[in-house]
Amino acid sequence: MPRLGELERSVMNVLWDAPAPLTVREVLDALGERDLAYTTVMTVLDRLGTKQMVRRERDGRAFHYAPALTRDAATSELLHAALDEAGTDRTAALVHFARTVDPDEAKALRAALDEIVARESP
Repeated sequence: MPRLGELERSVMNVLWDAPAPLTVREVLDALGERDLAYTTVMTVLDRLGTKQMVRRERDGRAFHYAPALTRDAATSELLHAALDEAGTDRTAALVHFARTVDPDEAKALRAALDEIVARESP
């Protein structure tokens, strides 16, 4: 997954928080206080489509935009990309990360890993 700029992340957060696909105008309105042009938001949504982060569907004369993947899936892909950048020692990066999470996150991580191991065991 490509890294996103600040405005791209803001647009994705609007789409992830929306209960249904949104038009450019609805995204612009949801961004609130920012002094953005309609065409700027349209360009950002187009770029996010090129990056395969959003999908668009025509509805009459307008397009509606929705996330192409969940927030969790996008975050997971970013973590994988960061691990790929770590080079050959992905394990060291994972261990370092695990040592920096708070206790509740560590418990959640442990539970997820235990579930994965249990599913893969005969």
